[in-house]
Amino acid sequence: MDDDDALTYERFVTDRASTLLRYGYVLTGNAHDAADLVQEGLIRLRAAWPRVVRKDDPEGYTRTIMARKHISMWRRRRREHLVREVPERDHVDRGLEQAERDPRLWRALAALPKRQRAVLVLRYYEDLPDEEIAKVLGISRGTVRSQAARALGKLRADWRPAPTPTMGAHHDR
Repeated sequence: MDDDDALTYERFVTDRASTLLRYGYVLTGNAHDAADLVQEGLIRLRAAWPRVVRKDDPEGYTRTIMARKHISMWRRRRREHLVREVPERDHVDRGLEQAERDPRLWRALAALPKRQRAVLVLRYYEDLPDEEIAKVLGISRGTVRSQAARALGKLRADWRPAPTPTMGAHHDR
């Protein structure tokens, strides 16, 4: 980015940041989440600035990024299960324990292409976000997502967890 681009980017941020913050608040209903959306949008805009400014719609580009990021955050949160009180003891997921001990899962994981396997391990075992995975592997964030989707599809096709025995089950005699 040359000096002229940097100046026009800074001018855009100065002029439109408060408008984008209001837009983020309307999307989220929360000032902190709105600020996060604006920050993410402006970071991505900065990376694409020369291309976006030529199309003469940096605000539309930023709003699109913000809306997509909000939807992504909403989908992640939708899978959370909130409870009134914190459990007194640690929760142990028996299904996860069983899956981790299943050698068929490890064989299916080992059979994946190296990049797909690395993406899954970094995402689910190391709990890294897509941006960090992309940086570690030297690939784009979109590639991280597509590799994860392909790998999960292959795992779903090749591996099914063993049935979990039900507690207290009895058979008719």
